Amino acid sequence: MINVQKIREDFPILKRMVNGKPLVYFDNAATSQTPQIVIDAIVDYYSNYNANIHRGVHALSQEATDAYEQARKKIQKHFNAKHPYEIIFTSGTTHSINIVATGFTNLLQKDDEIIVSALEHHSNIVPWQMLCERTGAVLKVIPMTEEGELVMDVYDQLLSSKTKLVFVNHISNALGTINPIEEMIKKAHTVGAAVLIDAAQSGPHIKPDVQALDVDFYVASAHKLCGPTGVGMLYGKEEWLNKLPPYQGGGEMIEEVTFEKTTYAGLPHKFEAGTPNICGGIAFGVAIDYMNSIGFDDIAVYENELLEYGTKRLLEIEGLRIYGTSKHKTSVISFNLEGVHPYDVGTIVDKLGIAVRTGHHCAQPIMDFYQIPGTIRASFSFYNTKEEIDALVEAVKKAKMMLS
Repeated sequence: MINVQKIREDFPILKRMVNGKPLVYFDNAATSQTPQIVIDAIVDYYSNYNANIHRGVHALSQEATDAYEQARKKIQKHFNAKHPYEIIFTSGTTHSINIVATGFTNLLQKDDEIIVSALEHHSNIVPWQMLCERTGAVLKVIPMTEEGELVMDVYDQLLSSKTKLVFVNHISNALGTINPIEEMIKKAHTVGAAVLIDAAQSGPHIKPDVQALDVDFYVASAHKLCGPTGVGMLYGKEEWLNKLPPYQGGGEMIEEVTFEKTTYAGLPHKFEAGTPNICGGIAFGVAIDYMNSIGFDDIAVYENELLEYGTKRLLEIEGLRIYGTSKHKTSVISFNLEGVHPYDVGTIVDKLGIAVRTGHHCAQPIMDFYQIPGTIRASFSFYNTKEEIDALVEAVKKAKMMLS
């Protein structure tokens, strides 16, 4: 059972005022807030053992290396990867996806097929389009329904011996829909296709088991998981990571360099060229520990309460429409007021101290499907409250009165 008031004390930013009002932060799908324990870890690194890793024999370098590699093991354990070296530190989900997309350039042939879904973030569309341009592969799209769910019958029809890759998000950032990834992974594997799951949105809500899922690649960002920005992870099965070439060249990712030939280091260093975000990786591990101390089962129960309460309260407002009404969704409510641009609502709501996201949420094909310019998105986390939802409802009512 979550003690939300006690949890809120862990987040210093929740004490601040915005436009003279107490901050209500409902933009968690873009970036979660950071608890003091993670902030302290960042300060501790720069205050006490700031040094480059893996290369130094001096004490600070060894301390930094140990902390960084311990963080890798924490992430391995959290996602249940088989080996620590199957966890690659990246700058975030987008970087992770691009490593895989670039790596497949020499593994695909003309007319091979790649499948993505209509629910994807631009980060899980554009890299695959670029890959198709480089290789002559063909991009296929699983369509969506009015409720914001994938049409699984069409997915079955799209799968064939030509399918080499399937990419889908675990949870839609724009609608909150939870996709049936277990079923999708199994079906893709029956035709020999590899699967990448974008867990940027599911990471804060669902504790995954990549071995049980039998997924080939799984990617996530720390800043959605109470960690810092600029760091994330790519999980890849060892066999796949060994098949892919390095994403970029430089220090750390080499075994031996001569002007005649360079040989590459083994995993994970093969994909970690240059000086990494050392502090970010360490803080990512601390954030994972923090969220596990709260408990993902308890987080899921509480956030579902917030979702149900928020849905009920917002639907009390006449002329309000919610986009994304799947029975399987997480704590994201995307909505619009009839005849009102979402940006205008977001601006008024902000004046009342409430942070929501407006626009197409880097998911423009979804907005095109609904023939709208964008939505107002309220995304809840385990440190939010029903009282904050009440404040949002009153703010939206005020916006409606002012703009109608």
